[in-house]
Amino acid sequence: MQSYSPETPDRGSDLFAYASLLRTLNRELNRVTLDFAHQQGLHPTDIHALAVIMDPAGSADGPVTPTHLREELGLTSGAITACLDRLQRSGHVSRVRDSADRRVVHLVYNPDARALAREYFGPLARATENARGHFTPEQLGTVADFLRALNAELAEARETQTGGGEPAGSDRP
Repeated sequence: MQSYSPETPDRGSDLFAYASLLRTLNRELNRVTLDFAHQQGLHPTDIHALAVIMDPAGSADGPVTPTHLREELGLTSGAITACLDRLQRSGHVSRVRDSADRRVVHLVYNPDARALAREYFGPLARATENARGHFTPEQLGTVADFLRALNAELAEARETQTGGGEPAGSDRP
């Protein structure tokens, strides 16, 4: 039986070591993203929204809509509207009506804002690429498999915890 304690933080198979490494990674990523938010005059929620809009692969229906964003972030319609208003005023996103169904609005990450983010997050991308250089393609495949499995487990745990409804801590009444 493995020990899951702070006394064995360097063991790769130790759950405590994984938790500690994930918390450290989370802190580092939060520092970078919150600094970007601050420099852009954005709320931390806006950064989460940009991440969803930037990666539409999370939307099975194609481009991200306000409804999909609301569901992903677990916010009220009013909170999403305020978030999108801030992002639109700051030039980060545009709301574009669907040409086939004008009732549908797609959220588009504006090219200039994408370029700004790419420049700002360049050091993060370089650090990631430098770290990747320490591993073989097979090892990187294992890391990617682990991250996919962890994301799936976390999503399942969230669904179980919330009963398939809103995320814990949601601002829904």
